[in-house]
Amino acid sequence: MQEEDQQINTMADLSLDPELEISKRIEAILFWKGESLSKKDILKFIEMDEESKELLSKVNSDKEIAFDISIEKLKKEMSGRGVCLLQIDDSYALRTSPSIAGLIEKLQIEELNKDLGKATTETLSLIIYRGPIRRSDIDNIRGVNSSYILRNLMIRGLIDKDVDPKNSRTNIYKPSFELLSYLGVTNIENLPNYKEVINELNKFDEDFNTKQESAE
Repeated sequence: MQEEDQQINTMADLSLDPELEISKRIEAILFWKGESLSKKDILKFIEMDEESKELLSKVNSDKEIAFDISIEKLKKEMSGRGVCLLQIDDSYALRTSPSIAGLIEKLQIEELNKDLGKATTETLSLIIYRGPIRRSDIDNIRGVNSSYILRNLMIRGLIDKDVDPKNSRTNIYKPSFELLSYLGVTNIENLPNYKEVINELNKFDEDFNTKQESAE
């Protein structure tokens, strides 16, 4: 039975359209990441999975060419949809289509007029107390993807995004100058319960790292 199952799985793999499958993976990676990524970074993510790596090689033996072929297919697949693939130099991102810019602008204005919700306030507090902080660290602490919230906070002008000086491929988030001015904060350590909050966050980091080491 196991041999039959393996044969069936192999047949299923052979029936896949490599270009389509890689384009789907590129779309999924960009959606998951929620920010622009270079070709190099996208290929790195694809090659982390053996099946995806094999499909990439089926598109073309040269992975750079395979990527270009698949990205063109994705552009065609997304043509005329509400979300489009944006390319700037060698970086790619998913963005809303220019054809519905009017609607998105109205939605953004409505969003800006809303009060900050619990999740947004929680994320903003993390950035104020712990910033500059990477999105991955925010996600680890909150346990969910924070891309949408971070985008809203930047639109509101409450936080700024910079390149991580330790890793040029990663972004870090920090409270904006305007926010700190509005709060009347001249020194982060003067924030309410600063030491207690930082101690709790440090304890969380220690517990998280211990669990990661145990899992490995």
